Amino acid sequence: MKKGMLSLALLAATLLSGNTFAQKKSLQPGDMVPAVNETMKNAGAGTDMAYQKVAGKNGLLVIFSCNTCPFVVKNESTISKTLEYAKSNNIGVAIINSNEAKREGDDSYDAMKKYARTQSYSVPYLVDNDSKLADAFGANHTPEVFLFDKNNKLVYKGAMNDNPGNPQDAKEMYIFSAIDAVVAGKTPNPQTTKSIGCSIKRK
Repeated sequence: MKKGMLSLALLAATLLSGNTFAQKKSLQPGDMVPAVNETMKNAGAGTDMAYQKVAGKNGLLVIFSCNTCPFVVKNESTISKTLEYAKSNNIGVAIINSNEAKREGDDSYDAMKKYARTQSYSVPYLVDNDSKLADAFGANHTPEVFLFDKNNKLVYKGAMNDNPGNPQDAKEMYIFSAIDAVVAGKTPNPQTTKSIGCSIKRK
Protein backbone atom coordinates (compact mmCIF):
# COMPACT_ATOMS: atom_id res chain seq x y z
CA MET A 1 0.00 0.00 0.00
CA LYS A 2 2.74 2.40 1.01
CA LYS A 3 4.75 1.51 -2.09
CA GLY A 4 1.72 2.18 -4.27
CA MET A 5 1.13 5.56 -2.69
CA LEU A 6 4.82 6.41 -3.05
CA SER A 7 4.73 5.46 -6.73
CA LEU A 8 1.72 7.69 -7.32
CA ALA A 9 3.40 10.56 -5.50
CA LEU A 10 6.56 10.16 -7.58
CA LEU A 11 4.50 10.06 -10.78
CA ALA A 12 2.64 13.22 -9.82
CA ALA A 13 5.91 14.96 -8.99
CA THR A 14 7.41 13.88 -12.29
CA LEU A 15 4.43 15.18 -14.27
CA LEU A 16 4.44 18.43 -12.35
CA SER A 17 8.17 18.96 -12.84
CA GLY A 18 7.78 18.15 -16.53
CA ASN A 19 5.23 20.94 -16.93
CA THR A 20 7.36 23.34 -14.94
CA PHE A 21 10.81 22.75 -16.40
CA ALA A 22 9.61 22.63 -20.00
CA GLN A 23 9.62 26.40 -19.70
CA LYS A 24 13.07 27.97 -19.85
CA LYS A 25 14.20 30.69 -17.50
CA SER A 26 12.83 34.08 -18.45
CA LEU A 27 15.08 36.59 -20.17
CA GLN A 28 16.58 39.26 -17.92
CA PRO A 29 17.39 42.91 -18.68
CA GLY A 30 20.64 43.04 -20.62
CA ASP A 31 20.02 39.73 -22.40
CA MET A 32 20.14 39.74 -26.20
CA VAL A 33 17.09 39.12 -28.36
CA PRO A 34 16.84 35.33 -28.89
CA ALA A 35 18.10 34.24 -32.29
CA VAL A 36 15.09 32.20 -33.35
CA ASN A 37 15.40 32.72 -37.09
CA GLU A 38 12.80 30.30 -38.40
CA THR A 39 9.87 31.88 -40.21
CA MET A 40 6.42 31.94 -38.68
CA LYS A 41 2.99 32.29 -40.24
CA ASN A 42 1.70 35.84 -40.05
CA ALA A 43 -2.06 35.79 -39.44
CA GLY A 44 -2.15 39.54 -39.98
CA ALA A 45 -0.84 39.46 -43.56
CA GLY A 46 -0.89 35.80 -44.57
CA THR A 47 2.84 35.66 -45.27
CA ASP A 48 5.65 33.91 -43.41
CA MET A 49 8.36 35.93 -41.66
CA ALA A 50 10.97 35.94 -38.89
CA TYR A 51 9.93 38.04 -35.91
CA GLN A 52 13.22 39.99 -35.70
CA LYS A 53 12.56 41.48 -39.15
CA VAL A 54 10.08 43.95 -37.69
CA ALA A 55 12.65 45.72 -35.48
CA GLY A 56 12.59 49.48 -35.92
CA LYS A 57 15.21 52.20 -35.70
CA ASN A 58 14.85 52.43 -31.92
CA GLY A 59 14.16 48.81 -31.04
CA LEU A 60 11.75 45.90 -30.96
CA LEU A 61 8.69 45.16 -28.83
CA VAL A 62 7.46 41.56 -28.60
CA ILE A 63 3.98 40.99 -27.17
CA PHE A 64 2.89 37.46 -26.25
CA SER A 65 -0.87 37.34 -26.69
CA CYS A 66 -3.75 35.19 -27.92
CA ASN A 67 -7.40 35.39 -28.97
CA THR A 68 -9.52 34.62 -25.92
CA CYS A 69 -7.65 35.16 -22.65
CA PRO A 70 -9.84 37.43 -20.46
CA PHE A 71 -6.79 39.55 -19.63
CA VAL A 72 -6.05 40.04 -23.32
CA VAL A 73 -9.67 40.94 -24.02
CA LYS A 74 -9.71 43.43 -21.15
CA ASN A 75 -6.50 45.00 -22.45
CA GLU A 76 -7.39 45.18 -26.14
CA SER A 77 -7.53 48.97 -25.99
CA THR A 78 -4.21 49.04 -24.11
CA ILE A 79 -2.58 46.82 -26.74
CA SER A 80 -3.93 49.05 -29.52
CA LYS A 81 -2.55 52.18 -27.83
CA THR A 82 0.77 50.42 -27.26
CA LEU A 83 1.07 49.52 -30.94
CA GLU A 84 0.48 53.13 -31.94
CA TYR A 85 2.89 54.48 -29.31
CA ALA A 86 5.62 52.09 -30.37
CA LYS A 87 5.11 52.93 -34.03
CA SER A 88 5.28 56.68 -33.36
CA ASN A 89 8.62 56.11 -31.61
CA ASN A 90 10.16 53.91 -34.33
CA ILE A 91 9.84 50.71 -32.30
CA GLY A 92 8.90 47.66 -34.35
CA VAL A 93 6.27 45.32 -32.88
CA ALA A 94 5.47 41.62 -33.28
CA ILE A 95 2.53 39.96 -31.53
CA ILE A 96 3.14 36.27 -30.83
CA ASN A 97 0.57 33.55 -30.22
CA SER A 98 2.27 30.61 -28.47
CA ASN A 99 -0.86 28.71 -27.35
CA GLU A 100 0.14 25.49 -29.11
CA ALA A 101 -2.23 23.36 -27.01
CA LYS A 102 -5.19 25.36 -28.38
CA ARG A 103 -4.02 25.42 -32.01
CA GLU A 104 -6.92 23.20 -33.09
CA GLY A 105 -9.44 25.49 -31.39
CA ASP A 106 -9.57 29.08 -30.17
CA ASP A 107 -6.00 29.86 -31.24
CA SER A 108 -6.00 28.20 -34.65
CA TYR A 109 -4.49 30.04 -37.59
CA ASP A 110 -7.94 30.83 -39.00
CA ALA A 111 -9.11 32.11 -35.61
CA MET A 112 -5.99 34.27 -35.41
CA LYS A 113 -6.67 35.73 -38.85
CA LYS A 114 -10.19 36.64 -37.77
CA TYR A 115 -8.96 38.16 -34.51
CA ALA A 116 -6.29 40.19 -36.30
CA ARG A 117 -8.96 41.64 -38.60
CA THR A 118 -11.27 42.38 -35.67
CA GLN A 119 -8.50 44.22 -33.83
CA SER A 120 -7.26 45.98 -36.99
CA TYR A 121 -3.70 44.90 -36.24
CA SER A 122 -1.15 46.95 -38.15
CA VAL A 123 1.69 44.66 -37.03
CA PRO A 124 2.47 40.96 -37.56
CA TYR A 125 0.45 38.44 -35.51
CA LEU A 126 2.64 35.35 -35.61
CA VAL A 127 2.03 31.65 -34.97
CA ASP A 128 4.65 30.28 -32.57
CA ASN A 129 4.76 26.59 -33.48
CA ASP A 130 5.47 24.32 -30.50
CA SER A 131 5.85 27.47 -28.34
CA LYS A 132 9.52 27.67 -29.42
CA LEU A 133 9.69 31.44 -29.17
CA ALA A 134 7.91 31.50 -25.82
CA ASP A 135 10.45 28.96 -24.55
CA ALA A 136 13.36 31.04 -25.87
CA PHE A 137 12.00 34.12 -24.10
CA GLY A 138 10.82 32.28 -21.00
CA ALA A 139 7.42 33.90 -21.55
CA ASN A 140 4.64 32.49 -19.39
CA HIS A 141 1.58 34.72 -19.72
CA THR A 142 -0.74 36.54 -22.09
CA PRO A 143 -0.37 39.42 -22.33
CA GLU A 144 3.35 39.75 -21.57
CA VAL A 145 5.76 42.20 -23.20
CA PHE A 146 9.50 42.26 -23.92
CA LEU A 147 11.12 45.50 -25.10
CA PHE A 148 14.56 45.51 -26.75
CA ASP A 149 16.65 48.59 -27.57
CA LYS A 150 18.34 49.39 -30.89
CA ASN A 151 21.29 47.19 -29.84
CA ASN A 152 18.97 44.17 -29.41
CA LYS A 153 19.30 44.16 -25.62
CA LEU A 154 16.30 43.55 -23.37
CA VAL A 155 15.49 46.71 -21.41
CA TYR A 156 11.99 45.99 -20.07
CA LYS A 157 9.75 42.98 -19.56
CA GLY A 158 6.47 42.27 -17.84
CA ALA A 159 3.10 44.02 -17.82
CA MET A 160 1.97 46.91 -20.00
CA ASN A 161 0.39 48.76 -17.09
CA ASP A 162 0.01 48.66 -13.33
CA ASN A 163 -3.50 47.17 -13.36
CA PRO A 164 -3.83 44.40 -16.00
CA GLY A 165 -6.98 43.08 -14.33
CA ASN A 166 -8.75 46.44 -14.59
CA PRO A 167 -6.82 48.49 -17.16
CA GLN A 168 -9.38 51.29 -17.05
CA ASP A 169 -8.16 51.98 -13.51
CA ALA A 170 -4.45 51.84 -14.40
CA LYS A 171 -2.43 54.78 -13.16
CA GLU A 172 0.84 54.00 -14.91
CA MET A 173 1.67 52.69 -18.38
CA TYR A 174 4.94 50.88 -17.78
CA ILE A 175 5.47 50.18 -21.45
CA PHE A 176 5.06 53.84 -22.45
CA SER A 177 7.63 54.88 -19.84
CA ALA A 178 9.99 52.14 -21.02
CA ILE A 179 9.65 53.24 -24.65
CA ASP A 180 10.31 56.86 -23.65
CA ALA A 181 13.47 55.77 -21.85
CA VAL A 182 14.71 53.70 -24.79
CA VAL A 183 14.21 56.57 -27.24
CA ALA A 184 16.08 58.90 -24.85
CA GLY A 185 18.94 56.41 -24.49
CA LYS A 186 18.15 55.85 -20.81
CA THR A 187 17.44 52.79 -18.67
CA PRO A 188 13.73 52.21 -17.95
CA ASN A 189 12.60 52.32 -14.34
CA PRO A 190 11.33 49.76 -13.53
CA GLN A 191 13.02 47.32 -15.87
CA THR A 192 10.83 44.40 -14.82
CA THR A 193 7.28 44.08 -13.55
CA LYS A 194 5.14 41.05 -12.80
CA SER A 195 3.23 39.80 -15.81
CA ILE A 196 -0.36 38.98 -14.88
CA GLY A 197 -2.64 37.08 -17.22
CA CYS A 198 -3.49 33.65 -18.58
CA SER A 199 -0.81 31.00 -18.78
CA ILE A 200 0.62 30.22 -22.21
CA LYS A 201 -0.93 26.90 -23.25
CA ARG A 202 2.07 24.74 -24.15
CA LYS A 203 1.61 21.14 -25.28
